[in-house]
Amino acid sequence: MSRSAQPNTRQAALWNDASGKAWVEMQPILDEILAPFERLVVDAGYPREGGNVLDIGCGAGATTLAMARRVGNNGRCVGLDISQPLVALATERTQAEEVANASFEVGDAQTYAFESGRFDAVVSRFGIMFFDDPVAALSNIRQAARRGGKLAFVAWRSPAENDFMTTAARAAAPFLPTAPAPDPDAPGQFAFADGAKVKRILEASGWSSIDVRQANLPCKIAEGDLMMYATRLGPLAAALREADQATAEKIITVLPAAFAPFVKDGQARFNAACWLVTALA
Repeated sequence: MSRSAQPNTRQAALWNDASGKAWVEMQPILDEILAPFERLVVDAGYPREGGNVLDIGCGAGATTLAMARRVGNNGRCVGLDISQPLVALATERTQAEEVANASFEVGDAQTYAFESGRFDAVVSRFGIMFFDDPVAALSNIRQAARRGGKLAFVAWRSPAENDFMTTAARAAAPFLPTAPAPDPDAPGQFAFADGAKVKRILEASGWSSIDVRQANLPCKIAEGDLMMYATRLGPLAAALREADQATAEKIITVLPAAFAPFVKDGQARFNAACWLVTALA
């Protein structure tokens, strides 16, 4: 594969700076939270032993490494991400965990010059919702898959169905300026919340045999990691970087009570709502 220009400049800036650095720092915590989705995606996207797999938005590499182990030494899994810090960490993990058939590259899947028909499957664990032009991105990704190759990814459903994930922002809202209503078509965490929209995007991108189904999985995070999770990621993290010290302290003070309904015996437990999407090239 070779690189070309990246149009998603805002996402590139975000994931090569604050968001990417936070994910690097919190990698073990986030991998534990998202482990159920990793298994779901690997099972849905597994092509066969010896298959070649592309992982889009691979982050710190957990899904890429899991799929590489699954396809075996005669297969290969390549992770692609726009974030240099995350790809660097993923590469370190490959070496440390001695997974010889996994590798990682920095690039934007919307414009990356993929070798046509190289991959038996394309997977993504919450890395597919951040493109300025999702139809262009998924069309380009389709070119990387062989004819009949699998696509399998998970994407978050609506904020209303993921109350744990929106708890911090809701608790902080009284202390912050009123935010404009989010653009449902803008790149971001909940950009694929509308399942019908996801299907339309895939149809327009040339995929076939499209299946978009609900998946609700139990997740957990240690109580001691909750405040880092709440304040280092997502919209609240951005707001705290801009807030004055007094406002930031008020927000941080109210967060433990906001998360209290989820906490029992040292763990916060919650159900996470996503789409499991599969299709064929």
